Amino acid sequence: MTILVVGAGATGGYFGARLARAGRDVTFLVRPHRGGQLREHGLRIVGPGAGADDGQAVRPNLVPAGELAEPADVVLLSVKATALDQAIAEVAPAVGPRTVVVPFLSGTANNKATIMEMKWLLHEKIQLYIYKPSING
Repeated sequence: MTILVVGAGATGGYFGARLARAGRDVTFLVRPHRGGQLREHGLRIVGPGAGADDGQAVRPNLVPAGELAEPADVVLLSVKATALDQAIAEVAPAVGPRTVVVPFLSGTANNKATIMEMKWLLHEKIQLYIYKPSING
């Protein structure tokens, strides 16, 4: 199973590093600057709850935007609202009819317009299921 992580910040970096450390086939879609940082330093999980080997760098597979060659099985879309349009355009070649897209979106409030825009930009190739947690439990 191939997993493409779009957004190598706190959320995407965390889940991507955990999946890579668990032996999964994980690739990060990166822009040149972030790709250089990841090549040089890798990803580290630090802080409360980090495991004994989490301080060691994970060296994930990287693919520059514009060089996606085939659909991924799973796309973890973990970008801020301000980067969503560009991320959707860049990830579109990696989304096939059987690709599962898991959105971890920050700042979009999971609104219906954003979801419909994602479906339109990805050429209706995906089905999205949205979970919006209740504040009251």
